[in-house]
Order: sequence, then structure tokens, then C-alpha cells
Amino acid sequence: MAAPLNPGAQRGWRAGLTALAALVLLNTLLSLRNWWPTPGVLPDLRLSPEAVAVWCAALLVVAWRGRPSPRVVTLFALAIALLALGRYANVTVPTLFGRPVNLYWDGLQIPRFLWVTARDAPAWAVAGVMLAVLAGLALLWRGLCWLAATLLQRAAPMALQRRWTALPTGVAVVLVALHLASAVPAFTWHVVTDPITPTYARQARLLATAVLPGAVAATVPASTALARAMADPPRAVAGLRGRDVQLLFLESYGAIAHEHPAIAPGLVAPFERLAADVQAAGYRVVSAYVTAATFAGASELSHLSLLSGSDLSNPLHHDLLLTTGRPTLMHLFAQAGYETFGLYPALTWDWAERSFYGFDRFLDARDLDWRGPPLGYWKVPDQFTLARFEQLHPPGPRPRLLFFPTITSHLPFGPVPPCVDSGERLLSADPFGAAENERLRNAYVDWLDMRPNYVGMFDYTTCWLGRHLRDTAARDAVHVWVGDHQPAASVSGEGADWVVPVHVLARDDALLDRLQALGFRPGLVPQRPALGGMHDLTALLLAAFGNGDTTP
Repeated sequence: MAAPLNPGAQRGWRAGLTALAALVLLNTLLSLRNWWPTPGVLPDLRLSPEAVAVWCAALLVVAWRGRPSPRVVTLFALAIALLALGRYANVTVPTLFGRPVNLYWDGLQIPRFLWVTARDAPAWAVAGVMLAVLAGLALLWRGLCWLAATLLQRAAPMALQRRWTALPTGVAVVLVALHLASAVPAFTWHVVTDPITPTYARQARLLATAVLPGAVAATVPASTALARAMADPPRAVAGLRGRDVQLLFLESYGAIAHEHPAIAPGLVAPFERLAADVQAAGYRVVSAYVTAATFAGASELSHLSLLSGSDLSNPLHHDLLLTTGRPTLMHLFAQAGYETFGLYPALTWDWAERSFYGFDRFLDARDLDWRGPPLGYWKVPDQFTLARFEQLHPPGPRPRLLFFPTITSHLPFGPVPPCVDSGERLLSADPFGAAENERLRNAYVDWLDMRPNYVGMFDYTTCWLGRHLRDTAARDAVHVWVGDHQPAASVSGEGADWVVPVHVLARDDALLDRLQALGFRPGLVPQRPALGGMHDLTALLLAAFGNGDTTP
């Protein structure tokens, strides 16, 4: 026999207002919209499909079981918490990163970002923030428990006792059903938000696929071009003629650097200076656009898309690939007689995944011994990193492949370090001098307007790239510079695409001619359309690095 309804649930206008407030709060939590371009959220007056579903579930539970037990109330509170978290992620991640939320991937990235942010703060400040967060979570949980209890013990019993409440509930159900069925989208879009639950459903389907036999191979197809090259590694890179290769991923270097009306004009002179440095060092350059595997963050999706030749624009595909023994460009070059290096100045912790990449040697920030002032979250400036690598690993008898994901131009693009003329000064204990150190300590990073710093940061980047070319001009090498992703939407603007530049520098006209036959254009200014995805760039480079066959 069902437990009786709460006899006090139906009495008084205050009880009615409390029940209505609970329903409004439930809908607000599950229909939040992003406050563009920040991580903040704003209330949305439209109906949430999940809020309607929770309300209907509350009516069914109370009608079936009567007054619910504390365990049922707790389960409802947990469900609302998960849905609210999913809603926040679902509206925030696309705005900031230009890609759909991936609960598995973003859940791993957030703790890492928080740790990097907090590691140099005073212990008392970290402890204070942690206590405040814990107190906030405890308060939030109490609020959700109140919300669940009010829905189940007051609002639902009251609605079941008043038959007229079936009308607004029925209208809400019909509107949600029409919206989900896309029956009248021009109308329902104005009154119903998009649902959250498909986000969870997508992750569940992907995780389920991952454990099925043969699912990884079907989900993440291997690169045909890389597999063909691995059949004969020396022949696959014969077109390089034993030259060193430096493959640099330029952090946050997107198409906006050449196209955005508020950014590109400020970078015309820096790129012209870089073009002069390229020419002075005896190189020619060809450029193109490709589509990155990510937007604004998760740079490793682009890194490994290029190194593996597999499309990793779905973050879970990246994680699935790491479970395989597939080769990368590092394995290819190593088997062709190259010594391969991974240079990661952003890392100050042991990175187990590096074993998949196939580096012969690996250096992180701990190996570089930067003695200047810390710069932003990742401390070590890119100009020093590359100069220090050259000092630690001068050319040897074997050709080298260097893979260097830069980091200084990471959001929030400041403080902007000086570009140092002297390599000896750069590698000294005081690379910048007292005046510059003071400027850097007092530098202000405006999180609400990062575009000026973005321009300044790529002025710096083009400067140190040019100086590196001049400093190493006595050696013949092939340089590949490619953007890992566009910067966050607060810089690139609403609706920016995922297109990034790629530049190849060489002194071998035949090599550059092969790239031009594949769609690259002379100079440092890329031209649209993009030549494909980041994984397609693997095939293009292999076609140019080979023995003259320009079929990617």
C-alpha cells in the first residue's frame, strides 16, 4: 500500500509559492545559457526537456509510492546535480573551445589546468580556495537536496491533488515532444532549450564501442600513407637527403593571425620581418591552410593527428589510439636512421603517454634549467627552449627530427617576453635584465580583451623564429611550422572555424616544388581553401619527403 501523501503539502499559499519556486529553480539549473565569451552562465526562460522529465518522474514516483523515502530524495538530488553539470559543460565548452563537450576528455583536462594554475600560489591561498570550493559544494548539495525534497514532498503531492495542474504539465510535455521531434522548430526553439541527455548518450556509445573487439580499428582508421611509408622508411624520406627536420607546433596560431580584421593588420609588419629573416637565412617558404583537430585547447589532438595520420578531432579517438601500438612519424624517421627528439617545455611532471609517440630522447621543462623570471603558467619562454635544445644537443652524425610544441603563446597570451638578440645572453642567468624583469612582474593580463596581447605574442613569436633561423643558418634543415588550433572564441570571435596555417621552409627547390604541386603557395601568407584536416597534412608531407612521388 502506498504511503500517504504529506497532509501539509496542499495547504496555504506559502506552500504553493515554495513549490513554484522549486520548479522554477529546477528549470533554471537545467536550461542555463552561456554568457559569451566567458565561462559564466545566465538563466534561460525557456523550458528544459530534462526539467520536464524530472518533474514528470516526481509525479509518477509520488503517485506510485506516496511520500518518498530519504533515499529517493537523495537519488533525485544526484540526478539533478549530474544534469546541471552536463548542462553547464554543454553550453560552456562549445563557446570557449569551438567543439562539442566531451565529458571524459574535459574531465581529465580540468584538474590538470587547476593544478598548473595553483602550483606556484602560496599554500595559504591554495588552502583558502580549496576550503571555499568545498564550502560552496556543500552549500550547493544542501540546496539540491532541498530542491529534490520540495519537488517530491510538496510540489508533486500538491499537483496530484489539484487536477487543473495537469494542463500546464501536459502543455510542457507536448512542447518538449514537438521540439525533440523537430516538428515545428521555428516555434519550439523559442520556448524549449536543447536537451542535455544526448551528451551523456554519445559518451556512453563511444565508451561501449571502445571495449568491443576490433572497435578501435573501425573507429580510428589507420593512416594509409603512414602504413605505406613504414614498408620502406629510408625510401619514404629519401627526398629530405639526410637533412634535419624541425617540426614546430605553434601554440594558438590560427587563421585569424592572417585574416581577422582586429588582429591581422597588427601582424603584417612582424610577418614581413620574418619573411626577410627567412630569405636572409637562405631559405624559401611555402604555406597553406589545414583544419586543426581541435579548437582553443587540447593541443595534443592536433599533435597526434599529424604524427599518426589519423583523424583525432573526436577526443575519445585520441585516447583510443593511445591503447594501440600503431606507428607515428617518430617511428618512421627512427627506422630511416634519424634520431628523434620530443621537446615539451610545458611539462614539469612525468608524462607516461610519451612512450606511444616513439621519441628517442625526451626533454621537458625540468631538463632546460630556465633561470629567468617565470612567464605565465608555463614559465619557460619558447625562444630559450629552442636555444637551450641546440646547446644541449648539437648536431651529431645522425640526422635529427625535432618535435617541439611551443607554449609561450598559450592563452591568456601574456605576459609577452622580450625577444633577445644575443644567444649568449638568452642562455645566461639573467636573460632579460632588471628593467624587463620588472616590466614582466607588473604586466597586466586583461582576460576580457586578450587580442592586444595576442598580437604582441605573435610579434614575439615571429621575432624568435627569425632569430633561430639566422643563428642556425650554417646548417641545412627543413622546418615545418604549423598552428595547433585557433585561439579561444574570446579572441577569434564567435563562429570562427578550425583552420590553421602551415609553413614549410627549405633550401631544396625540388622539395618545395613538390609541396606546391600539392597545393602550397609561395610565401608566409597562406591562401584558402584548406588542403584538408591535420591528418591529411601527414600524407602531404610524406608525399613531399619521399622520392618524388607526389601522390599523398
